[in-house]
Amino acid sequence: MELRQLECFVAVAEESSFTRAAARLHVVQSAVSATIASLERELHVRLLERTSRHVELSDAGHVLLPKARAALDAARDARDAVDDVNGGVRGTLRIGTMSSLGLIDLPALLGRFHHEHPAVSVRLATAASCGGSPGLVDALTEGRLDLAFVSVPGPPPVGVQWKDITTTPLDLVVPRGHRLADRSRVALGELAGEAFIDFPAGYGNRAVTDRAFTTAGLQRHVTIEITAIAAGADYIRHGLGVALLPRGTAEPDEDLVLLPVTGADLDWPISLATPRDRTPSAAARAFQRLIDKYLR
Repeated sequence: MELRQLECFVAVAEESSFTRAAARLHVVQSAVSATIASLERELHVRLLERTSRHVELSDAGHVLLPKARAALDAARDARDAVDDVNGGVRGTLRIGTMSSLGLIDLPALLGRFHHEHPAVSVRLATAASCGGSPGLVDALTEGRLDLAFVSVPGPPPVGVQWKDITTTPLDLVVPRGHRLADRSRVALGELAGEAFIDFPAGYGNRAVTDRAFTTAGLQRHVTIEITAIAAGADYIRHGLGVALLPRGTAEPDEDLVLLPVTGADLDWPISLATPRDRTPSAAARAFQRLIDKYLR
């Protein structure tokens, strides 16, 4: 059994597709298919159930997947140890991120990281593709990500640890001409009965808003759910509702008015999450050091 076989198997398992796995590994699809077939012959078992629409793990595949990830992590750790001796950081860094990070400039951080560690390739996964922050946390525990920017209320789940990075207040965004548009601020109780544009359940800022309304004993009606913060302002402009958006993600203009909300805890926390039971790669440790520098 070779590491390349395990790498192909993990890629197909995580992507649920031979085509996407081939693109991820930068090889042709036939090479991935041949490698998986070779691994199945060697193990005398079918690892993947193939249909015309998707690929699923067999029972044997489910058993092999965590072992394959552990073997690849061990090989990565061995490479990292040698790279440390040679004074370099290499490999792939898998980062999960929400569609907005408030005042954190992720492209600038990644640009600085690339300048310091040009031999590291970065692969980003968005909360929208994973099912919000809870999906990013699941990807961490399953070994599909090295670290992730998340927003999850309460303590970290088993197998994950995180460091709080920043908090950003949620402001009310309304269309100009709205009954509250001429106010300088608004109380949470005045928002009962409004039609809201918000993120799906499980997203961090949705959790902050739901908790604030529940604490105040208020009902709220969400009429449109979005997965991209930038889209919220467009829906508001067209009179489809109001929204509580992280400060800095929308700007007041001739169509929009932004109002601070009083009488409620509407601070949206952002944390950097890492696996608790897995040694971080050299690239992940270098990125964490960069984040620490950024915070200072």
